[in-house]
Amino acid sequence: MSAVQSWYRSNSFDHRDFPAGWLAAERSDSISVCVPARETAETIGPIVQTLVSLRERGVLDQVVVVDAGSVDGTAALAASLGAEVHQDVDLLPETGPVLGKGDAIWRALSVLTGDLVCFLDSDTADFGEHFACGLLGPLVARPELSYVKAFYRRPFRVGEVVLADGGGRVNELVARPLLSMFYPELAGVRQPLAGEMAGRRERLERLPFACGYAVETGLLIDVYREAGLAAIAQVDLD
Repeated sequence: MSAVQSWYRSNSFDHRDFPAGWLAAERSDSISVCVPARETAETIGPIVQTLVSLRERGVLDQVVVVDAGSVDGTAALAASLGAEVHQDVDLLPETGPVLGKGDAIWRALSVLTGDLVCFLDSDTADFGEHFACGLLGPLVARPELSYVKAFYRRPFRVGEVVLADGGGRVNELVARPLLSMFYPELAGVRQPLAGEMAGRRERLERLPFACGYAVETGLLIDVYREAGLAAIAQVDLD
């Protein structure tokens, strides 16, 4: 069995392994969940409601939305539902203008208080609590892990027709082949471009955050370089 196959078998999980009740009972670390957002008023409501419910049940400690100057009411809606809301331009302003998503979530670390930090996308439809619980579960269950990525089925829309599979073409045609070429040990990572991820604060604070949408792949590579493949896990979120 190759090293990639061995890693895939030992460090790939299913979100069903980590229900909310288990996470609340087993965790000893504080947990923050951060949702970077921009013009997502149509989807942010159910996401915040779900995360606030987890906070009230003792699964999480902090729910933060970092807004990128939305004009559609995203920030106000998130705040009204119980999230702690910050504008990205107000975080570490001395470092200069915000240069994209990666910069925004790096700045978010300055207001996130948890030992474990989870980042979730704000435009997810049919959001469920398993997004947060699934990503955080491996960090609680396996202390040697320091970074967790999500993977899931990606539907593909053609006009009014939605195909169950076929989405994520940039991931399959560009990201994974490039990783396989330059970092073959990461070939088993199903969706390196996924925006859903979780990590230990002590690890994240030591890493550079690429600006813009390079942040997901950059963090994956840098965790691998610093801590090795054994420190990385992935979770199937369906």
